Amino acid sequence: MKIRFVLFISGFLSWILLTWSLDIQYIISGIAIGILVALFTADMFPDNPNIFHNPGRYLWFFYYIPVFCWECLKANLDGAYRVIHPDLPLKPGIVKVKIRLRSETGITFLANSLTLTPGTMAVDVDREAGFLYIHWIEVKSKDIEKNTELIVRRFEDILLRIFK
Repeated sequence: MKIRFVLFISGFLSWILLTWSLDIQYIISGIAIGILVALFTADMFPDNPNIFHNPGRYLWFFYYIPVFCWECLKANLDGAYRVIHPDLPLKPGIVKVKIRLRSETGITFLANSLTLTPGTMAVDVDREAGFLYIHWIEVKSKDIEKNTELIVRRFEDILLRIFK
């Protein structure tokens, strides 16, 4: 119940900030939006939000943002280079990588980070065995450990500190 209230307030305040108006019609719309956000998204949040009370996790998250942006920039430049030089050979394929993350939120965060990085896209996850399947624009190896180092480790080492 507490998470729904927080989501309602967050949705309502976000709506008010986006509309930048305190007219009655916007307030009523904001209340409706807040209720919808609270009803439809409460089950997407962790059951134990107390794990986020550790301030060190936030510091690692703020460290993660520029790392992610840097990796995205490098991947975008690589993609642009491949467009400019179409003779550059591509070796697309789906690779299996080993993951150490165990929480649903952490795995989702990793998969989304890889999908948002051009050249890679998370396809499937096997939580029990600890594997993530990635579509990669240029498969450099068939070795699981090598692919894990090339694709996942730069993100996962930081995410482990956030979502342990």
